[in-house]
Amino acid sequence: MATLSASPSPNPNPNPNPNFRSPTDQTDHDPESLPQMELHPSSDQDPTPNSNRNFHAVLPTPPEATAPAAAAAPSLLHISFNQDHGCFAAGIDHGFRIYNCDPFREIFRRDFDRGGGIGVVEMLFRCNILALVGGGPDPQYPPNKVMIWDDHQSRCIGELSFRSEVRSVRLRRDRIVVVLEQKIFVYNFADLKLLHQIETIANPKGLCAVSQGAGSLVLVCPGLQKGQVRVEHYASKRTKFIMAHDSRIVCFALSQDGQLLATASSKGTLVRIFNTVDGSLLQEVRRGADRAEIYSLAFSSNAQWLAVSSDKGTVHVFSLKINGGSPGIDRSQSASDPVTSPHSSLSFIKAGPKSNSRQESDCKTVSGICLLFLV
Repeated sequence: MATLSASPSPNPNPNPNPNFRSPTDQTDHDPESLPQMELHPSSDQDPTPNSNRNFHAVLPTPPEATAPAAAAAPSLLHISFNQDHGCFAAGIDHGFRIYNCDPFREIFRRDFDRGGGIGVVEMLFRCNILALVGGGPDPQYPPNKVMIWDDHQSRCIGELSFRSEVRSVRLRRDRIVVVLEQKIFVYNFADLKLLHQIETIANPKGLCAVSQGAGSLVLVCPGLQKGQVRVEHYASKRTKFIMAHDSRIVCFALSQDGQLLATASSKGTLVRIFNTVDGSLLQEVRRGADRAEIYSLAFSSNAQWLAVSSDKGTVHVFSLKINGGSPGIDRSQSASDPVTSPHSSLSFIKAGPKSNSRQESDCKTVSGICLLFLV
């Protein structure tokens, strides 16, 4: 059961970080507005903006001559894209970093003076709101709490507390989804009202995916049986259970519109693509004959391609042959058509005659973490 700690909060000061935009600055996204946060800090926090001495802005690198002895390399604890895949965030053992994807560069960082491991950092597009969970050997926050950090005010403005460790967090403009080992909680973003509670099979990786389309929330999580996934369609108030594999589910991905679901099991040889509306199997692709640990799956923005990374040190890119006539599937371009956009990083791949055509490339992994996104 989650608890919210709150107390009065001052008016936010002007955003000191130009790399983050306030909810009203999100003009390049969907016209649906980002949540106007009415959360407040817990009573044991100083209400004065920028009062947290553990945080500091990124500073210019000092000259090499005056630099102190080289510090130990940070340990990577978490990595995830924001919702439009223009940025990604990395949680490390003493803070977190935010990077822009194209062009690639670090745009923001928070370091903690004493320890301060961040095991989960979840962005909300490019606005000033982030969700943080402590992690690592010296966590900054308790691992059973989700801290809502507002960079506009340079402090935490709210928290959600649970009886067990938080495995992952997913954000939408209108929802906060918190994943525990065997439960998932769905909250309204504006007031943190609990809307839904879901029981799952043991889920130590915190597997959960949510769609980002305006007004069409689709949530996917493990079911109550081995190899089963649960699909929640909140707009139509429908629940669909899909027996995706005989073995344990280790990874899945949802297309941006929530219509397609890709799943992989602990065997790591097959990846299956399902229609989330009726649960039908649309396509099956083979990663290889040997067992492998699947690290991540990713659809391209138009769902023409699916990338699969594993502990084999490669990334497989599959061409998808999705039937546009399937129930709930509405695609303006056939998935079998080659990518023609000159800006697409996959324009060098030609759609082959076989449904499991693939392109292999090197995949660099750090501590079993691999991040994928196809444009």
